[in-house]
Amino acid sequence: MKIEVIVNGNPQTGEVTERTRLLDFLRDQAGYTSVKEGCGEGECGACTVLLEGRPVVSCMVPAVQARGKRVTTVEGLAPEGELHPVQQAFLDCDAVQCGFCTPGMVLSVYALLRETPDPTEAEIRTAIAGNLCRCTGYLPIIEAAKLAAQRMRGVTA
Repeated sequence: MKIEVIVNGNPQTGEVTERTRLLDFLRDQAGYTSVKEGCGEGECGACTVLLEGRPVVSCMVPAVQARGKRVTTVEGLAPEGELHPVQQAFLDCDAVQCGFCTPGMVLSVYALLRETPDPTEAEIRTAIAGNLCRCTGYLPIIEAAKLAAQRMRGVTA
């Protein structure tokens, strides 16, 4: 069946079956390679995207469920090439190691900061709990989330 999904503000059409995962649609048909397949079981968060603004693990979402909906990948946070404050904070805090988990982490932090502009460390840890970092770089990631929150609120350090 044919579906149309609005990815990062751009309509994307493709042919899917009822078994096609959103992950596969985004990577193989729409060309968004920031969406990584990690475990394929919804446990690692490497494939996290925002579906209608909410983080989802795209390996567990049938593509057909995204029909007509808005999906945001990490590429969608920097449509004009300028990094989003969350992305910049990840770079500034050296929160990018191998980079495999980074897109999912960035999107989880972005979603948190939209809902909770001044999160506690516990809230940050909860927000990224579904994203596994194989490099165990959690402390820089938490620092990046705090820095992004400050920058987005206009607080200077």
